[in-house]
Parts: sequence; structure tokens; C-alpha cells
Amino acid sequence: MESGGKTTITWYGHACVELVTPGGVTVLFDPWFANPASPREPDTVDACDLLLVSHGHADHVGNAIPIASRTRPAWPAIHELTLWLSSVYSAPDDLVGMNKGGTVETCGLRVTMTSADHSAGDWDSATVMPRYLGEPAGFVVELEDGSKVYFAGDTNVFTDMRLIRDLYAPDIAMLPIGGHYTMGPREAALAVELLGVAEVLPIHYGTFPILAGTPDQLRNELAARSLGDVRVHDIAPGQSITR
Repeated sequence: MESGGKTTITWYGHACVELVTPGGVTVLFDPWFANPASPREPDTVDACDLLLVSHGHADHVGNAIPIASRTRPAWPAIHELTLWLSSVYSAPDDLVGMNKGGTVETCGLRVTMTSADHSAGDWDSATVMPRYLGEPAGFVVELEDGSKVYFAGDTNVFTDMRLIRDLYAPDIAMLPIGGHYTMGPREAALAVELLGVAEVLPIHYGTFPILAGTPDQLRNELAARSLGDVRVHDIAPGQSITR
């Protein structure tokens, strides 16, 4: 898939996002293409140069392993998640263990891992115990043209988002708004203010009834903070924005 010198971001429901950079690099974030809102089947995904999984919950690891097994992307992830992946993934040499504050240069891009306020483990049915997969994280990806995309993963708003603004200055943020398991629209509006972004792509909402936050609610909360000029990309699963 060629991007024609622009950045194309496609949301496939939940937190599953495909980004194609100006240089034609395909980046997948939290690739749960099997989520109930996704119009795309996981086995149709045949392009991935860079894979970024924010944390170890099953709805974010999603279909990452079979997709990566077909496409062999660079795969930076938090250290403990890479330890587990090394035991179950067929190409462990492609994994890059890292941690918050670290930056990896790969595929002509700069990937910086940031904090997130959430949990990250899973249930291990073999041991009948929780499986520790490291802490949750977000990512700031600097593209070939110098623009920066922030993928927050699952998180509540936290004041250190101001540090993400000061240190990395993202241009667009992909933020959860569903509530219950993550921040909702009210908290996401504050996150936008702390980050200083002019554009936001809402994610992690509408997949299930309990994820009830909406883009319209986010707009209202932004307006209440005098941030009505912030562009909220309200797109359906499978649709794209081009920047």
C-alpha cells in the first residue's frame, strides 16, 4: 500500500489502527482485527513493517502473533512482553525489548515508548495464575516528514501527558474515549489539553455497549475547555484519514 507522500490512518474498531507513512511504511497498532466492529478479517492482513502493541491484554495483543508470523515486522515492545513473546512467537529475533523513555529507530522511523495508566496482565490457563506481561505503554512515532503521531493505548488521563507534549510534541493523538476500562470523553478532553494536539482520533469506544463514550461527547467536553477548534476525526471502522 503506497501512501503517495501523505500519512494515511485507518481505524478498524476498538484500538486497532493501521498507519501508512509518507514513505510507505505500514505500522499496525494493537492489531485486534477480530474485534466485533472490524470490517476486516485478520487473515487478510498481509502488510506490516512495524508492529506496536501497547500492553498485554488480549484485546490489544489481538491477532498480532499470526500477522507478525506472515509479515515479519520490526516489533518493539516493553521488556516483559518481549520475554513472553520470545517463547511463543516464531521469529523472536525480530523483537526489540525496550521501556518507557526509550527510543528505537527502525524502518526509517523513530519510536518512543511513553507511560500509560492502566493494567497489562492476562490469565494463564496452563498455570491457573495471572501472567505478568509488563506495564502498559503508549508510543510516539516520528515519521519520515518529521510529523509525530501519539498512540496512547489504554489509559486514563495523567498529568505527565504534559511531558509528552514538552518532550515529543505530537501533532495528532489517538486516544481512548469509551470509559469504564479507559478514560471517557471528559478525561480525554483534558488529555488533549495537556498534549496540546490540534487533532484527535478517538479509539476504544463502541466495540461493546459498556464502552459508551462518543466523539460527540468528546467535542462537547473540548468545547467546555475552550478547545472547540480541535479537530475530532469521527470515522467509522474501516474508514481512513489522510494528512
